[in-house]
Amino acid sequence: MKNLSTRFLEEHFSPQPSEIAKRNAFYKRNQKIGESISDFVADLRRLAQGCNFSDLEIMLRDRLVIGLRDEELQLRLFFRKKLTFESALEEALSVEAAAQHTREVRASDNTSSNVYQLQARTAKQATICQSCGGTHIRSQCRFRNARCRACQKVGHIAKVCRSKANRPRKTNFKHTANSLASVDKLASRFSDSLLLNNLKASAKRDQSCMSSRKIRVTVVIENFPCEMEIDTGSEYTILSEYVFRKLSQGRKIRLEPITVKLATFQGELVKVKGSYSVNVQYGNIHRTLTLIVAKGHCPNLLGLNWFEPLGIHLSGVHHLTSTPPQISEVLRKYQSVFTEELGMYVGKPVSLDLDPNVTPICMKARKVPFALRETIDAELDKTSGSPSLVDSNRHTPVKSDGTVRICGDYKCTINKALRKHAYPIPAVNQLLASLSGGKVFAKLDLAQAYQQLTVDDATADAQTIITHRGAFRVKRLQFGISAAPGIFQNVIGKTVAGIQGVLPYFDDILIAASDEKELANRLETVLHRFAKAGLRLKADKCKFCLPRVEFLGFEVDATGIHPAIAKVQAIQDAPIPKNKQQLQAFLGLLNFYHSFFKDKGTVAEPLHRLLDKKARWTWTNKHEKAFRVIKRLLSSDAVLTHYDGKKPLVLVCDASPHGIGAVLCH
Repeated sequence: MKNLSTRFLEEHFSPQPSEIAKRNAFYKRNQKIGESISDFVADLRRLAQGCNFSDLEIMLRDRLVIGLRDEELQLRLFFRKKLTFESALEEALSVEAAAQHTREVRASDNTSSNVYQLQARTAKQATICQSCGGTHIRSQCRFRNARCRACQKVGHIAKVCRSKANRPRKTNFKHTANSLASVDKLASRFSDSLLLNNLKASAKRDQSCMSSRKIRVTVVIENFPCEMEIDTGSEYTILSEYVFRKLSQGRKIRLEPITVKLATFQGELVKVKGSYSVNVQYGNIHRTLTLIVAKGHCPNLLGLNWFEPLGIHLSGVHHLTSTPPQISEVLRKYQSVFTEELGMYVGKPVSLDLDPNVTPICMKARKVPFALRETIDAELDKTSGSPSLVDSNRHTPVKSDGTVRICGDYKCTINKALRKHAYPIPAVNQLLASLSGGKVFAKLDLAQAYQQLTVDDATADAQTIITHRGAFRVKRLQFGISAAPGIFQNVIGKTVAGIQGVLPYFDDILIAASDEKELANRLETVLHRFAKAGLRLKADKCKFCLPRVEFLGFEVDATGIHPAIAKVQAIQDAPIPKNKQQLQAFLGLLNFYHSFFKDKGTVAEPLHRLLDKKARWTWTNKHEKAFRVIKRLLSSDAVLTHYDGKKPLVLVCDASPHGIGAVLCH
């Protein structure tokens, strides 16, 4: 009776707050000005007592995110998939620590100089270089021995040329409007690529083209928010040793050695510890990228090698450099090669060698999806009655591939009766071995490729396609013919035969040269032969005077052959395999770039053992390590040097418990 009376009195004189009132206090709790994340979360936990939430972790997560004062962090957490209270708290604490560190650094060292960014001199100290217009002494200028494009004299560039000839002027050409537009388009694109590729090709910078305003962005590296400075003059992304230690959270990380030497604009060497592949998030983009760790305290620089993977683009570029006169003259001279009309090879028509014992097959027209019918009708209207497509009484099937290219599915008809074409397709490694001495490149693309080759009447009848609008007799060599690649390669190979530095691979033509003058001469020879042969190029896919060009899945420059960033990204973004089929697909991707992997047999050996027929699928830490290491090796600075016939070759062989291998070296 006493206990019951005591309980009634306590409830009357000291009533407990209701559950709704407690939850209301919890819901209204926001982070206060100057309050740390730890204190805010501690108070949330206190207020959650007595709320009787069915899932306390979710409620704490929601209140933490909604109650944050940092709007940028709050927005980032809103878009995070599968966010838990633990991960939200960890990221909030990391951002708070990074912000505090930034304030301490700026407060303690406001006068520290930027070892990577050239500091602007005062007006009294400024020394204008007469070779390039920059603010440095002329004896240290990299353009001191350059030849001016305006006056052809050595010692300066066109930007600072004092010659009377170096004045802006308009040039009028007496050409048709359509032809002139094509050349202007090419020249404009060339100017863009020249400027941007110069930025990519060199880590040296001219202060005259730099802005004193620094642009910073925040990227998340290994779940650690990091503020980085955009640096268009650096080819590499650089992180300070101090920030990298915080990022590694006490773990001992083995950095990969690098052979690249970094220097400031003044020529001072930057000491580096190595490179490392990290998981990077910028907005909604997630990538695995490589950065360089520099010794000591220094600014964190986001260089050009991260621009494309993270979707960062250069904009606001003005005062583009002029098109080299040699290239412009060649383009004006051969405008007819870039017209939009379908080219027609003037050589002997193609005649397919068909087995007469194979009976021709008449097949029904395939159904066309309604979503594609309008597009296909437009293409048929455009090509009907043209030199490539005419009405026919013979029938053969059509294959719709989702594009406006009309392509027959000849595997059921012609390919069964076709005798193989004997012309060999060149191996990629043989073509790349021919690029020695190339420092500047041009890339040409043949419009509609095979269809520029005419065929004889018998072949035209055999190539007949049937559509929902009837049968059409095809008078040009078609895609889908198994012998077409060899036939086309044979024609293009003969057309450009004997021109040094020209590599044809189907509809792609790569031209390599040691300088712009040599490139212009080789380009003119190629265009002259194409014009004479009746071949046409696709203007918007042609590129000229590039210091670095992508060709056959590789990037080629003066230093050698590199893996193409776009191709490598598919490997970097590959998820952890869940079964043998996925692992086999991943290893198949790696084989394309096997030459760039050092000790690939040893590193990938645990992964290959998983593919053994009798091996059970068990993914362990050993496989996880091999998976990450092999990704890191591909994103390293590995490069294959160009073959030089004047240097001796050395055969280097090696063996390990897991395999044997050999390489040719200079």
